[in-house]
Amino acid sequence: MFGDLALGIIFLIQMGVGILGNFFLLGLYSFTLFIGQRLRPIDCIFAHLTLANSEVLLSKGIPHTIACLGIKNFLDRIGCRITVCIQNVARSVSLSITCLLSGFQVITISPSNSKWAELKPQAQKCVVHSCFLCWCFYLLINFTLLGTMHNSRYLTNNTKMWYLGYCSNLSPSSFNAALFAVVFSIPDIMCVGFMIWASAYLIFLLHRHHQQVKHIHNPHLSLKAFHEKRATHAVLLLVSTYVSFYSLNSGLSFYFFQKDKHQPWLVGILDLLGSWFPAICPFVLIFCDHQIRKSWYDLWHRGYCFLFCYALFNHCSPQNSALKI
Repeated sequence: MFGDLALGIIFLIQMGVGILGNFFLLGLYSFTLFIGQRLRPIDCIFAHLTLANSEVLLSKGIPHTIACLGIKNFLDRIGCRITVCIQNVARSVSLSITCLLSGFQVITISPSNSKWAELKPQAQKCVVHSCFLCWCFYLLINFTLLGTMHNSRYLTNNTKMWYLGYCSNLSPSSFNAALFAVVFSIPDIMCVGFMIWASAYLIFLLHRHHQQVKHIHNPHLSLKAFHEKRATHAVLLLVSTYVSFYSLNSGLSFYFFQKDKHQPWLVGILDLLGSWFPAICPFVLIFCDHQIRKSWYDLWHRGYCFLFCYALFNHCSPQNSALKI
């Protein structure tokens, strides 16, 4: 009981912190579009990544927090299927857009004589379409698999029960969980492999660029190189964080699929690990981008000023003065 309560508190803190950062970025990008300014191509990728991360945090954090606080199996069969489907779609989109971000950054900082540099104009035009394609692709895959797994013709008395804490998910007895995990993981493994290669290539480009420009003292070139370097460091940090948590989560997930009986705490640990990247990601983006970081600090200080003025107003109001007298 104490373990469930502690896990629920951790989920609540993780979700609260992650939602704070992700909603700040979504609000900032929405405000930029509202005032008529265009987002940079990389900001479009960040916006879709932030949206996917918010869905991961909400779809995993809210059900698990409620379940850990004592309300078990509060979702019916349809609600359970929809929740699991949203979790899978949001997680896969987050991975694929992080992969897209890696490829875009490789194209952006590639030297002009590289083959990757030839794709720079096309890459900037195709960013939005690529992000929407990621959403459509994983929505199609997950809804197809969801319909296949839960077809009423295959649900018999020998149907397997997957206990998730907040609901119980059913799958046919003939359903091979290990095979499903392998097939479903193929696009994820391809994305992770590409991100690792892209990260190694980015490190190589940064090292070579540093060797070439360390004797050049042009302020304009130095400022441009500085911004590109910070953006590349942000991408590398995001990719390394995602790959680390993905590897750990995948190993535990494979162990989970192999077992006939599942411990509720293991499901919670899996989803907790799967939510760490969405919770950390917005703060990496905030503190690695000067403009976003400035907006964050301004909003933070305004919030403190608002709370201070509100407390001062209540303290000096006539009603409070009358009470003191």
